[in-house]
Amino acid sequence: MGLMKKRVYNKKPLSFAEQLQQLKDRNLTVTDEASALHYLAQISYYRLSAYFLPYQKVKDRFDDGTTFNQIVDTYSFDRELRLLVFDCIERIEVAIRTQFIYCMAMHYGDSHWQDNQSLFIKPYYNKVGNLIDPYSDFQAIISRAKTARRPEVFIKHYIDNYHSPSNPPSWMCFELLTIGELSNLYRGLGNKDDRKRIAAQFDLHETVFTSWLHSLTYVRNICAHHSRFWNKDLSVEPAQLLKPVGPWVSERYSRNNKRTFYLLCVLKYLLSRVNPQNSLKEKLQELFKKYPTVPIQYLGIPADKEGIILDWTQEALWR
Repeated sequence: MGLMKKRVYNKKPLSFAEQLQQLKDRNLTVTDEASALHYLAQISYYRLSAYFLPYQKVKDRFDDGTTFNQIVDTYSFDRELRLLVFDCIERIEVAIRTQFIYCMAMHYGDSHWQDNQSLFIKPYYNKVGNLIDPYSDFQAIISRAKTARRPEVFIKHYIDNYHSPSNPPSWMCFELLTIGELSNLYRGLGNKDDRKRIAAQFDLHETVFTSWLHSLTYVRNICAHHSRFWNKDLSVEPAQLLKPVGPWVSERYSRNNKRTFYLLCVLKYLLSRVNPQNSLKEKLQELFKKYPTVPIQYLGIPADKEGIILDWTQEALWR
């Protein structure tokens, strides 16, 4: 790609009324102006504009018949999809924490295994020159929690009642970690057998588990920051699952691991291990039914030669 000549940004801020006029000038059908102005004031033009693209064959011109309501429906659909995904990730994350601690504590017979530096990789500098040192990072998180002005109740209880070991046990310390820190700590285990033992609880190879944990962190942050999730190429794509244990999706679905739908399959695979009675499929079907005008193929659900979307519900994973 050649270097594009940079320009001066000279777009003037538009009032809500001007924003609405601009949308109408771009061929968007607006039936209820008051309601449209209300949405622009609540959601913002910029945030809604993330949903324009599939409705514009020509840039900056909406396809005939596209309505403001349809854009808002697409936005609402995405919002509900994010809430659903966020809920799934929470359940999976809690299970991963539990198995991580359990596998390590039972294998080493040690409630405080996180204080054993030899279980972690040796510190090193990565390509950008940042120090990667999972052991010290975790110790720093624990020590900040112990010296906080208002420590967590469970940390305070430990410090008030025990003088040794100076850190609380692993199951307390793990409650301090975000999913991103959890992911880094897993990657930072020095012994491949430890990583395999934990990944095996979820019927995954440890390299796939590492990748999926990284992707879950990324998607959790998309959900937490309310960014668009429908119609997205994932920048941190989950590795392809080449050796599934039990039901998975066929090749047509599994080769496109950059799109949202593949991530939904990842969630389903993990949930089937964490909570076999999960209702992710039913909740997705309800959501699709609730917003019939939203084109779900933009989730990355494959279609046949005629462009008709394949029936994902018939895949072994979702049956």
